[in-house]
Amino acid sequence: MAKLNFIMLSLVVLVVAITCVPSLAIEENEPKKLWDQCVVKISPKCALKIISQVFGDGVVSIPCCKELVHEGKECHDTLIKYIADRPSLIGNESKYLQKRDEVWAYCVSVSKAVSPA
Repeated sequence: MAKLNFIMLSLVVLVVAITCVPSLAIEENEPKKLWDQCVVKISPKCALKIISQVFGDGVVSIPCCKELVHEGKECHDTLIKYIADRPSLIGNESKYLQKRDEVWAYCVSVSKAVSPA
């Protein structure tokens, strides 16, 4: 639980830094697309729920699944991979990437089930 709290706090700090200090938004080797297109496509509340499920024991709600599917798989994969690559998490990266894919599959199926025909 402490690791999840650290991850969530790190994400909040990262999002605030990106929002308040544009020069921090893009690291030298990161694709600009990550920040310009992906981060803004999902609400902070849903982002935290998704991160909580991938890196902890949280559960993504149906409305957040809809946001995730709207965000797109490329963005989801890129953002989770970015977090999983942190030095404190890299040892479990394969587990997190598997959970990332499971969350995506679940959200796609839930979104299709509740979408109007």
